[in-house]
Amino acid sequence: MRIVITGASSGLGEALALHYATKENQLILIARREDRLNDVASRCRNKGAEVETIIADVNDFERMREIAEHLGEQPIDRIILNAGVSVGHGGGITPFEDFERLFKTNFLSVHALLEPIIPKLMEQKSGEIVFISSLASLFTMPTSIAYSSSKRALNAYAEGLHHQLCPHGITVMTIMPGFIESEMTQKNQFEMPFFMSTEEGIKRITEAIERKKIRYAFPFRFYLMIRIVLLFPQSLRDKIVHFTNFKKGA
Repeated sequence: MRIVITGASSGLGEALALHYATKENQLILIARREDRLNDVASRCRNKGAEVETIIADVNDFERMREIAEHLGEQPIDRIILNAGVSVGHGGGITPFEDFERLFKTNFLSVHALLEPIIPKLMEQKSGEIVFISSLASLFTMPTSIAYSSSKRALNAYAEGLHHQLCPHGITVMTIMPGFIESEMTQKNQFEMPFFMSTEEGIKRITEAIERKKIRYAFPFRFYLMIRIVLLFPQSLRDKIVHFTNFKKGA
């Protein structure tokens, strides 16, 4: 299986690369940090996988389009769009530069890479596109407006793409994890509900991919809590948000 993974030098991307590192798989790992990516690639090769590394910043959209043309020269079985950033949970108004960076990394870079690849997938009438979103996309806290907005946009994009590509034999999946141990969550200075280890998170993600779950949110208790809160009257939701922010110290 030929698998493309973005953001593969650390966190969930690194763990996903190592999970799929078998002699049956050819991995194409994309990330901007060369030393760390080379280290991940070396460990994947030691597990028997054939590995190609591509050093690139996903915010370089022209570079993404060039990479897409290169990737499209051979059939692609699975693309896992994992690259993402956060500015943490802080008070005040998010500076425009941070807002722009989050949308470029978490959302716009996705289409820059996929636009040239999608016609190739349609020609081969197969393939899987996996978006790593977040439970934060379902409910926006005042301390994570930029991050939640970028992930909600990603959900909408993935939903439309699912309907567009399903008739062509292409599976589009959106995975929405809660708090998983990673480089990103290490920034958080508050108690994260239902926090899970990287190993458990990867197990849930990869099982959902194998089952071809079109939308998968976890952990289920956290997801259910969000869904219930969204049914509350606005006044009650406001009180919950205020209390949660107070607990965070925001």
